[in-house]
Amino acid sequence: MNDTEPGLVQSVDRAAAILELLADGGTVGVSELSRALDVHRSTAFRLLATLETRHLVEQVEHRGAYRLGLGVLRLAGAVSTRIDLTRDAQQACEAMARRLDETTNVAILDDVSAVNITQAMGTQMVAVTRQYVGQRTPLHATSTGKVLLAHAGDDLLQQVLAAGLEGYTDRTLTRPDDLVEELDRVRRRGWASADAEWEAGTCAVAVPVRGADGRVVAALSVTAPDFRMPASGFADLAADLADGAEELGLRWGTVRPAHRPGAPSD
Repeated sequence: MNDTEPGLVQSVDRAAAILELLADGGTVGVSELSRALDVHRSTAFRLLATLETRHLVEQVEHRGAYRLGLGVLRLAGAVSTRIDLTRDAQQACEAMARRLDETTNVAILDDVSAVNITQAMGTQMVAVTRQYVGQRTPLHATSTGKVLLAHAGDDLLQQVLAAGLEGYTDRTLTRPDDLVEELDRVRRRGWASADAEWEAGTCAVAVPVRGADGRVVAALSVTAPDFRMPASGFADLAADLADGAEELGLRWGTVRPAHRPGAPSD
């Protein structure tokens, strides 16, 4: 086994190597493992014992060889679930892009930003073709960001306000009171808009996607040039998006939302 690269934690690197060896070979004994890692047998045993307490490895029989434990299935299941969520989100984007013939996105909250995880394009000759997937976008200046921030709780809002509201265009909400009022509107009407607030000439509308516990876990949006997305049409677009968001939420195991965009909230 090669020496640990600079900056890596040796014990963690060795533990990961054990899991990889077990994945490749099925079962490995302590002596075999100590040779493969080029460590003393006692070191190999301590590493295995630590992994065993986390159910990541288990002994085939008493004081016998080791194999991967059931804890690995739990980790693999979490990864599989995340992949399934992204796949479902992509399908929702594609369906809405066909319906609206505009660029659509699904974004999630990550620290103090919204991150787009999927995107689909419409067929318009003049369209928003910028690649947003993986991009971090400001919570106060985008439609998805406003949806996520509006439902994230006061702690995050205070953190965003304390960091300062950067102005991206002359329409960006940079006054705290204005943003607080806007977020209240988002919660009441069930959707958010960004009227050329992050990028000049580009508008967007977003609606919340709710998880299994009813909380907002993502936002589904549509983006288009401002000449094709006037503010007078935002509510209608939100109603269209709500269908896609509800279907996506049901795929993720949620209950139906308590109210739809435009309807009075509880």
